[in-house]
Amino acid sequence: MSLRRLVAAALIPLALLASACGGGDGESFDDDSLVIYSGRNKNLVGPLLDKLKTATGLDVQVRYGDSAELAAQILEEGADTRADLFFSQDAGALGALGKHQALAPVAPEALAKVPAEYRGSDGTWVGVSGRSRVIVYDPRTVTVPPKSVFELTDPKWRGQVGWAPTNASFQSFVTAMRVVSGEDKARQWLEAMKANGAQTFSNNVNILDAVDGGKLRLGLINHYYWYEKVAEKGQGGVPSRLAYLPGGDPGALVNVAGVGVLKGSKHAAAAHKAVDFLLGTEAQKFFADTTKEYPLVSGVAIAPGLPPFDSLKGPQVDLSKLDSIEQTIALLQDVGLI
Repeated sequence: MSLRRLVAAALIPLALLASACGGGDGESFDDDSLVIYSGRNKNLVGPLLDKLKTATGLDVQVRYGDSAELAAQILEEGADTRADLFFSQDAGALGALGKHQALAPVAPEALAKVPAEYRGSDGTWVGVSGRSRVIVYDPRTVTVPPKSVFELTDPKWRGQVGWAPTNASFQSFVTAMRVVSGEDKARQWLEAMKANGAQTFSNNVNILDAVDGGKLRLGLINHYYWYEKVAEKGQGGVPSRLAYLPGGDPGALVNVAGVGVLKGSKHAAAAHKAVDFLLGTEAQKFFADTTKEYPLVSGVAIAPGLPPFDSLKGPQVDLSKLDSIEQTIALLQDVGLI
């Protein structure tokens, strides 16, 4: 079996789980449309992608789904893919496509807008927004939150921690743990968490809601979900708080959402214009003000209340090395989490 098919086979369970996100086999696209495969949620980035029609001069059609599932689909479609641009929730799925030579080089002037640590080392993808992994906790029942994800296996947290194993950001976090702490420690942690009754959710939003509702004491999420909810309900309407982990803990991974242009794109020029748009001031302000992520291009202010980007103490890991997504998927399958 080819490596491409091995990757896709590893991701089949996610393809099934992601089917509710929109898009699927048999979907047709107009030949004169810029086609984006987006691993980012439609409710989150749909309004921004709607603006690409003006920026690129083409109609824009979007297939939404899980980042890993869409990456696998692109590999399976090969030269027949209609995707012109891949917009991934995390660096790992982009790195996997880059590793399998499915992406074209990003224009040097676009790469130069983003710090080197937040773009592909091979120049085939570029980050457009940043986020930190955090522990969300209920201060009504948790006086001192854990200072490491490795503390979550303590029996005192039995059945009180929420996680989302099918989520792309969670999988990138596990990949970072594999890279930084080793395969054995990552497996041991997953097995210990499962044995300690970690509660499985489909996404970060549901985890956050469970903590706010008093159904969980702790959860593993991305920072921006909390800030979005506070923006909607006010801080008084959100009981939970966030713990940013210190000391380069894997649970403090600073990851990016990013984009790559597909090799053989029928609309490569428009796809590169889309990259430029996502790195432009309007889009960067959208990420800062609307999605509460960190803009990656200098000169755009972060949302009020967020800790400074350079204060985050994530693990020292090359995001390009998060491309071993198939090994992470295989590990999660082996442990019985997906």
